[in-house]
Amino acid sequence: MAVKIRLTRTGRKKFPSYRVVVADSESPRDGRFIVRVGTYNPKETPARFQVDEQLVLRWLGKGAQPTETVRSLLKKTGLWKKFLDGKREKAAGA
Repeated sequence: MAVKIRLTRTGRKKFPSYRVVVADSESPRDGRFIVRVGTYNPKETPARFQVDEQLVLRWLGKGAQPTETVRSLLKKTGLWKKFLDGKREKAAGA
């Protein structure tokens, strides 16, 4: 089972907001998910992206693949760099 970290759309017409979820890659966009790890609201100024840092890092460590959009949001917040640094430390220590 391939697992992805992706966005599911919520909100009303022309006013989107999103949940950041961990889901099976074959489930529909707004379908079943394993766990909700955060929210993203692009309409706020500035856009608000909130995630549970520990949960995201745990799922990335287990092999979950973020979508391109989620990866770019993680890069903006610095979580992607934290994940890569932790991965390098484990590789260097092993």
